[in-house]
Amino acid sequence: YKEMLKVGGENVSPAAIEEELCSLVPSIEQVAAVGLPDQRLGEVPVAYVVPKPGMTCTLEDVEARCKGKIASFKIPRHVVTLDSLPMTASGKVQRVLLRERAARELVPEDLQNH
Repeated sequence: YKEMLKVGGENVSPAAIEEELCSLVPSIEQVAAVGLPDQRLGEVPVAYVVPKPGMTCTLEDVEARCKGKIASFKIPRHVVTLDSLPMTASGKVQRVLLRERAARELVPEDLQNH
């Protein structure tokens, strides 16, 4: 299944991450989780979120609400706020575009400290 994330040897469903984030973080209107390549873990989750009107959603919000409630490897390492998620004509999230954007715009954690 090509959308499955491989985080430190664990198979992680993007849909499971999205469901958990929507239930734990009240400011999230929509979310799409994708993988970002990571040298140490294989890949790490990235959450692209559309906040509810008048609200914000930060990585700190997500970490605070998820810590201790879901497995740490499922908690996104990056949270990117968007006005809307890229959709196909049939209404599905274009994860390929989000994965490409993550690879282009986000610096893997192991390179941030160098």
